[in-house]
Amino acid sequence: MRIISYNLNGIRAAISKGFIDWLKTNPADVICVQETKAAKENVDHTLFNQLGYFDYWYSAQKKGYSGVAVFSKIQPTNVVYGTGHKVSDDEGRVLQLNFGDVRLINAYFPSGTTGELRQNFKYEWLDEFYNYLEKLKQTHPKLILCGDYNIAHKEIDIHNPKGNIKTSGFLPGERAWMDKFFSNGWVDAFRVLRPEPHRYSWWSRRFPTVREQNKGWRIDYINVTEALKNNLKDAEILPDINHSDHCPVYVEIDI
Repeated sequence: MRIISYNLNGIRAAISKGFIDWLKTNPADVICVQETKAAKENVDHTLFNQLGYFDYWYSAQKKGYSGVAVFSKIQPTNVVYGTGHKVSDDEGRVLQLNFGDVRLINAYFPSGTTGELRQNFKYEWLDEFYNYLEKLKQTHPKLILCGDYNIAHKEIDIHNPKGNIKTSGFLPGERAWMDKFFSNGWVDAFRVLRPEPHRYSWWSRRFPTVREQNKGWRIDYINVTEALKNNLKDAEILPDINHSDHCPVYVEIDI
């Protein structure tokens, strides 16, 4: 199974920039997108069906905000919308698909960049989600967690670690959460296969030249539980694909 995770920063904007044409190149079997900023009825979703994708959407109650979707050429055996955590579910942050005994989770982690209120919400969300995953692993040991985590884990994952030590997305508390996450049965699929530096998946649009200069952050991940580590075949980041301020991240895994 070839999987892509991609924060589109608005699916309608991405479509206007050639997202559908890119899908025609068959980049993956399953495309997990975050920050759709749209409900299914706001988009001509038959465009995806015409390309052979089943489409599943989980949108925020607030219009034009957050939201996740999955486009899959393999029909899932089950689909779960949300986690039962109302505040998260109201923002359309988690969509889950089963493929046999493997569960794929597409998650859009909160950002804390707008101030203390949202940063506190982010920490609360992280704790709630961690506990949810811990329980889920007991019944579903084979998990794949795709998404925009809005956290750069280590110094290798950010172009200017010293200058961003007090910036949301690289705060000590956020990175400690990632440490705990990877110490408790999760594997950084990209780093298993790609240990080299200067590999990023997001570049700030506040500074127009940073993408071409590759001054970015790696905040988009496809991670797997230990039970799937040996099934990993390939992992990549695709910075030349440009429909968003993020780029796609890719994993190939034998399920």
